Amino acid sequence: MLKTLRQIAIIGIATESPPPPDDSLSVREALHERIRHLLGRALCIRHVDAGSCNGCELEIHALNNPLYNLEGLGIRFVASPRHADLLLVTGPVSKHMEAALLRTYEATPDPKLVVALGDCGCTGGVFGESYASRGRVANVVPVDVAVPGCPPTPTRILQGILAAAGATTSFKGREGHPSIRS
Repeated sequence: MLKTLRQIAIIGIATESPPPPDDSLSVREALHERIRHLLGRALCIRHVDAGSCNGCELEIHALNNPLYNLEGLGIRFVASPRHADLLLVTGPVSKHMEAALLRTYEATPDPKLVVALGDCGCTGGVFGESYASRGRVANVVPVDVAVPGCPPTPTRILQGILAAAGATTSFKGREGHPSIRS
């Protein structure tokens, strides 16, 4: 033990240099400021489950965990479509959810954005169009951004939301909005 203490006294305290600043923190701050600049407030999302298997919903819930921290970016979910800027629609639109989706879309104030989520929301998935399903979301309401995947990862969902939010500066109409394609 005495030998170890002498060695420490001779060498002195050796430490590592501090780590460089995390670039993701500056990206997060810039993104938050951009959303505030575009909208003047938080981006409000109303989620509509039009008949999904809940796989996409699990990934949407992951967006609220500390890793993705959606609220920290200035993006939040709201309960009323009257407070929403963006509709996040999952699943193929079932026959019984068609009227509810249309009412939600009409209740959302203009300019409104729609993100279709998952393979079922983008293409109808394995359900397609049948007596019980209207198929993809675009068959019922206009879609601005489509995010495919079964289910899409939280990162892909966030990319789709941000692509739609980036389109809020133009409001040129449906053809002017970006799409997320795999």
